[in-house]
Amino acid sequence: MARAFTPKIVTANDLLEGDVIYLTEDDRWSRDLAEAELITDEAHAQVRLLDAARQANKIVGAYLADAVAGENGPEPTHFREDFRRTGPSNYAHGKQETATQPRA
Repeated sequence: MARAFTPKIVTANDLLEGDVIYLTEDDRWSRDLAEAELITDEAHAQVRLLDAARQANKIVGAYLADAVAGENGPEPTHFREDFRRTGPSNYAHGKQETATQPRA
């Protein structure tokens, strides 16, 4: 028996800057997961993934990631996606640049 479809988001990396990006309902790429389109239909998810794959001049590595509806938009269900949305793992780059520096 096939597993039930779980909601998804389309995610990729920006081709030029490398940032994690998410496909929005209005066909934009956003660096903010809260703006991502939460897709609840399997066929629609496949179509959106194909739409993303056609944008090789903007993005690389598009795939569907599991997500759930949260108070402020989609939320990841897997550690990998939660980690990816925070940006590079050091404080000198990307989304974490403005975060509080760790204590020595």
